[in-house]
Amino acid sequence: MSLFLVLAAAHIAAYGVIAPAYFWQDAAVALMWLAVERRAVFWVLVVYVVINVPVMRALGTPLTWPMLRAAGGPLADSMRHYANWQNALAIVLVLAVAGLSSAGLRVGTRGFRAGTRAFRAGMCGLRGDTRAFRAFRPGTQPEARRVPLIVEGGVLSAILAAGLMWPIDTAGRARNAWTALIPRAPLTSAGDWRTTGFEPAPPVDLARFQGLAAGKNILLVSLESTAAQYLGLYGASPDPMPNLSELAQSAIVFDNAYAVYPESIKGLLSILCSQYPHFDTAVEDYASSPCRSVAEMLTGAGYRTALFHSGRFGYLGMESVIRDRGFGVIEDAGDIGGNHRSSFGVDEPATVTRVLGWIDSLRAGERFFAAYLPIAGHHPYATPEPGPFPERDEIGRYRNALHYGDESLGALMRGLRGRGLDRSTVWVVLGDHGEAFGQHPGNYGHTFHLYEENVHVPFLIAAPGVVPGQVRRSQVVSLIDTAPTLLDLAGIAAPSSYQGRSMLVGESRMALFFADYSLGLLGLRDGPRKFIYEMESGQGRMFDLAGDPGETRDISDSFRGRANWYARDLRNWSAAQSVAGTLAGRRTPD
Repeated sequence: MSLFLVLAAAHIAAYGVIAPAYFWQDAAVALMWLAVERRAVFWVLVVYVVINVPVMRALGTPLTWPMLRAAGGPLADSMRHYANWQNALAIVLVLAVAGLSSAGLRVGTRGFRAGTRAFRAGMCGLRGDTRAFRAFRPGTQPEARRVPLIVEGGVLSAILAAGLMWPIDTAGRARNAWTALIPRAPLTSAGDWRTTGFEPAPPVDLARFQGLAAGKNILLVSLESTAAQYLGLYGASPDPMPNLSELAQSAIVFDNAYAVYPESIKGLLSILCSQYPHFDTAVEDYASSPCRSVAEMLTGAGYRTALFHSGRFGYLGMESVIRDRGFGVIEDAGDIGGNHRSSFGVDEPATVTRVLGWIDSLRAGERFFAAYLPIAGHHPYATPEPGPFPERDEIGRYRNALHYGDESLGALMRGLRGRGLDRSTVWVVLGDHGEAFGQHPGNYGHTFHLYEENVHVPFLIAAPGVVPGQVRRSQVVSLIDTAPTLLDLAGIAAPSSYQGRSMLVGESRMALFFADYSLGLLGLRDGPRKFIYEMESGQGRMFDLAGDPGETRDISDSFRGRANWYARDLRNWSAAQSVAGTLAGRRTPD
């Protein structure tokens, strides 16, 4: 019962909820504890629960295995940001519940035992049975302990049953620090998953831009934690990225582009290799996964290639994705240096200076493909100088971080213009994933959910002086289409192993995405429809983004046949990716 009270207190301290649906897993863990009860182990369990309280308060989820792998040095600044009195108070409260409940229940149990022994001793005395009296001295009979255990088990079972029957969607917040570590079971299947089973969107009409970058330089910019909905380019006001909006005046702008995965490293795999990351697979496993990256293809076509990252390649196994992928030069914060350092990397102006310096080192007429990966926009949204937006809350600091990154994007634009390369360079600018600020319950950061703020990202192909004005398209595209689109722009055929295809030709397809850091979530965008499927519960939610861009009204009950088809398609897609990941792990690189 003590353990249950601690787990329940952690739920209340983190989420401020009191409902049976949130406590049934706490009761289940406590029931399991009945079989192995040991005081020392109890405090080990409690300490781990306490460690999770600030995590649950900040992110809406306890620690999972992927989160534990990610909690390294680069996130030190983000962790320090949550070292505040509110989290300290929550920790103290949960520890107090642990101490007081453990002591109180221990005293109560001892009193119950003493009362039972006294009663039995009295009965024995009435019978004059002194040997029986001695038999009931403390510690010699298990019956007195068995009765309170039965009572505790009955209470916990009632809580478990009430929670299972309570009709509340907790969005995974019923999990506690221990149940969140239970692994998911894999599935198996195969098929084609991006072709809709319903009315298709009109064909894409961008074929006239094929070969647009032939003979030109290509610059890929992957903006960190940048959701479309916060940008002036997508209707936000005020605009935190005016330089991006200026660049978009001579660009193809995709209004409905989606990340494959709401996290940078696995997302980068989909961008460079046009390959879906695999469900519940460590990033390090991709080091041996075959991949003909877009950098390798362009190197083979005579381009000089480089990748510059303001962060650190050691973060989350990023080296497994970018090493030996065809880049002639790769540099991160350790190589660049910079004027301002943080746990996550260096300042953006230093990286832009490095990019321009590398371009200056090339021989005249050499074509280049450069990838620039800034970190501005990543939590804790720190900037070396104050920005133009009020910082009353985190979204204000986030907008300032976007603005800071945009200033460096402007410096890169001016640097190319000053070198006379602006008309001979094609830009591809995208957001690697989005960022959430509580628009939906428990949705903070970017990694744990699949709402628009997590996965709907900017995507534009800019060619100043070549693309006449701004061309906007509403077709649904995916970042897995980035590499084949880049090659199509350059007039180079994409490898048949790519799982994406060029955004410039063909029928519109669905975008597929998933998250496995906490809950196992699968999702898709099909025209105006958005569907999110939770693997553990088998529940799905469907939204009509045309009339409900904030994803507030679940319409799946009104379109049950469509919802069932989407759920089946997503399960098949996820299962096939799991199988592909297992097979890839057994191969050696080509």
